[in-house]
Order: sequence, then structure tokens, then C-alpha cells
Amino acid sequence: MRTLTVSLSRRQAGKVEEAVQSGAYASTSDVVRDALRLWEQREESRAQDVARLKRAYDDGKASGPPRAVDTESLLADFRDKLAARG
Repeated sequence: MRTLTVSLSRRQAGKVEEAVQSGAYASTSDVVRDALRLWEQREESRAQDVARLKRAYDDGKASGPPRAVDTESLLADFRDKLAARG
């Protein structure tokens, strides 16, 4: 494994030390690795969200020209669809 030097605030370092002292983690390196795993998961989730939004945008653009919609008719459409579901 590669060793890196990381600077943490006093608060962050204290939290890392607390996690090890409580027995939740075996070492400070384990705490940092777990934090990085969570960060990687969050970044992957964000990338998937952005990809979904791009697909939805593209689908919307491909669905045809825009149309004006007022709030009341939109809500009425939602109510009709909900009622049709039973």
C-alpha cells in the first residue's frame, strides 16, 4: 500500500482518534479508507444522477415541441392518472 501524508483539522483528527479508541476501527488508516470508500460511493451516485438527468433531458427534448401547461390542468392530469390506477 502507498503511504500518504494528510493534514486534518484538530476536530477531524479528534474524530478519527475517537473512532479508533472506541473500537469502531482498528487504526486511523482504516478510518480514512472507510471515509474514502464513502466518498467514492457518493461520487459514483452523483455521476449516476447526472447521467439520469441528462437522459431525461434528452428524452424530453426528443418528445416533441414544448407546450404551455397551467398548474390546474397539470394537477387535474395527475388526479386522473391516480384515479385510473385505482
